[in-house]
Amino acid sequence: MAEGDPRVLFVMNLVLSSVFATVVIWGLDFIDVVAFTPWNVASLALLLMALTYAVTR
Repeated sequence: MAEGDPRVLFVMNLVLSSVFATVVIWGLDFIDVVAFTPWNVASLALLLMALTYAVTR
């Protein structure tokens, strides 16, 4: 099975993790659990990217 170009996979992971992190942080802000800030979104996106990378390796 071909793995694909790592640069494309990185960008896809970045975009999808960022969108998912934005939705999750927005939802948590909606129920007053955490504040919707760029720092919180970026932190969760990086965490999701690292988790995705670890799971797929």
